[in-house]
Parts: sequence; C-alpha cells; structure tokens
Amino acid sequence: MTVTESASTPAQGLHQPYDGLTVVELATDPAGELTGLQFVHLGADVIKIEPPAGSPSRHTGPFVDDIADPERSLAHWYYNGGKRSVVVDLADDDGRGTFDSLLVDADILISTLHPLELRRLGLDLQAVVDANPRLIVVSITPFGLTGPWADYQSSDLVALAVSGLLITSGYDDHTIPPIRPGGDQAFHTAASFAHIAAILAILERDQSGIGGLIDVSIQEAAGVTVELANPYWFYPRGLVQRQTCRHAQPVPTQTAIFQCRDGRWVYFALILADQKPWQALVSWMDSEGVATDLTDPEYDSLEHRQANFGHIQDIVEVFFLLQDSSVAYHEGQARGLPIGILNAPEDLYHDEHLVARGFFVDIDQPGFGIMPQPTAPYRFSALATTPPQRAASLGEHTDEVLAARRGQP
Repeated sequence: MTVTESASTPAQGLHQPYDGLTVVELATDPAGELTGLQFVHLGADVIKIEPPAGSPSRHTGPFVDDIADPERSLAHWYYNGGKRSVVVDLADDDGRGTFDSLLVDADILISTLHPLELRRLGLDLQAVVDANPRLIVVSITPFGLTGPWADYQSSDLVALAVSGLLITSGYDDHTIPPIRPGGDQAFHTAASFAHIAAILAILERDQSGIGGLIDVSIQEAAGVTVELANPYWFYPRGLVQRQTCRHAQPVPTQTAIFQCRDGRWVYFALILADQKPWQALVSWMDSEGVATDLTDPEYDSLEHRQANFGHIQDIVEVFFLLQDSSVAYHEGQARGLPIGILNAPEDLYHDEHLVARGFFVDIDQPGFGIMPQPTAPYRFSALATTPPQRAASLGEHTDEVLAARRGQP
C-alpha cells in the first residue's frame, strides 16, 4: 500500500498498531468518544460502557429525519463507529462488579467522568490503577482532577472561554462579542492530547510493565493552542485582538477574504513584503486585464506598496469579483499563491481532492441504509488502519462481551 491509496481499502497483510489492544471507554462527551475512536481507527477493540438510557451522544442531534431517537443520532454514529456497546449501570452493585471485571484484561480505560460524578459513584481512578497495575487510565475532565476548579462545571464553549481561545475568535468590530469556533474544538483538542499521552504511556508500559493514571485537562489542552497570544503576552506584554477570518494580532492586519463572482469566498493573505508572490499576483491580474497601474515600476518598491495599500486592496477585491471561486483557487495555486476556497461542511463531500483520496466511505447502517462517514485523516505506508464502521445499537454487544469475561462460549 502507498500513502496515496484510498483509506477505504485496508492494506492487506499489514499490521495495525493497536491490534490486540483492549480499550474500555466510559465517555460522556465528545472528548472521550473521539479519543476512543482514534483507537478504533488503529485496530483496538474498544468496549463502550453505556448506562441503561444510553450515552449522552445518543440524545444529541442532529437526528435522521429530525426524529429524536437514541438510535438515530448522527453525532453518536460518527463518534462511536466500530465500538462494541455494553450496557452497565455503575450505580448498581452488580454493574460495578461487571465494570471491574472488564478492567482485568483491559489495556486502557478512557474516562470523562467529572470529579463530582466519580465521588458520587465512589469510583477512585487511582484505586482502579492500583488494583490493575498494567492498566492505563486516561481521565479527561474540564479542569483536571486536582486544583481549585476541579469541581467546576463546563462545556466545550466554557472550555474555549476559560482557556483564552474564545477571546481571540471573532470579528474586527469589537462591539460584537467573541464568536465560538464550531466543531467542539476544545473537546477535539483534548482528545488529541489524550491520545498522544496514552501512546506515551503504552511505550513506557512496554518497558516497565506498569500502567498509570493520565490526568488530561480540557482547559489546559485548549490553552496551549492560542497561537500567538501567549508569546505576545509573555514577552512584549502585547494583547492580541480578534480579527475577521485572520489570526489575532496586537495590531490590525489587512482583510484576507475576497468574494468571487459566484458568491463564494476565497482566503488570500496579501503579503506585500515578499517580492515573488507580489510579482505573481500582478502578472496574474495583468493577464486578466485588471492590473491597472500595479504594473508601474514604482510598485516594485515595498515602501510604495505599503503607502498605497488601500488602493491595492481595492483593485484586488475587484479582481476576485470578476472570477468564479473555483477558478481563482486553482489558478492562484498554479501560480504559487497561497489561496484557499472557503468550503462549507456540505461542500467537502463533493470536494474532488477528498473524493480522490477516499476520505468519505459509505457505511451500511442497518435500518437506515447507506450513510457516508469520514475516515481517519492519515495514511500509512507500512501500517494498516481500520476503515469506518457502523455504530452499534445500545447494548448490542452486552451478552457477547460479558459471556467472554465469564469464559462462556
């Protein structure tokens, strides 16, 4: 298999990195569920523990045909494809015994139980590690298991706010409040760090034979992704300001999105200081007959370009308004310019590049037919990955998994 081969086709005969690894997932939010999904992608057997009413994601929309039902949640299907669903009531003595038995042979426990919930259930994660010395417990909570805010409530939006990330997201008009980035960014960032931490713990256990407890704070995970905000504050004591579709900076920068003839937008950061992109842009505009005076020799001077930036910006805006977004994107890239088309999520399914790489795979979800599903965002030349799989119905594997633990056929 080459790295350009479609992710929908498993590499024959290649080893999966997590083959033989058993992960027990006790996740109540996307941070934990995405962490578990990353293990599924690389071959682990992920056993998803669900309460009798099902995980919260089963009750999270959107739902197929807008019918709210635990078996119709598209959010649940995405985050839980390929996992085995086992119903366990942790508030019940028998349920706790079942849970403990599942950990005996497990390699990793993923938990997103809040510290308050852990205490309510009488579940001590360090005691779990002590009882299962080879077990790696990955705890993902809003503020970590310790500290003065450990018991505070949170959400993806709260995490973005208290991490410092939200204040840098929004528009040039600062009378408008900050804007939340979409897609559960804080949860997803925490899941990436949790997965990395688990890999390190696995490598250490291979040497020492000992597992341990990993304490992941969603606030801290989001807090290290604030781009330039930290270095600007730590050193020159500068405060970055949010800007429309641009990186937050201590001072305003130029507009970087341009509307095209078809109503769609492209992103293009007009960097005047670099002579080669400037010349490529002017040559392109001249070929379309709209360069006007930008071909004049004085524009070879950076100082002249900076002094006339507003004039340049106006001409560039007109230039893009004369082109369709797809033409602007591909022609700009062909000329070596960093231009990107602003896709909506629904545009990705028909994106020619993602189609060529097999990014979406059709999954047969029983009772609902064929549903497209994104693959893992990586390819290996020497390792196999697991293609997307359907999500299990609630408790679908309870009997199968528990019978195996009892040693029954």
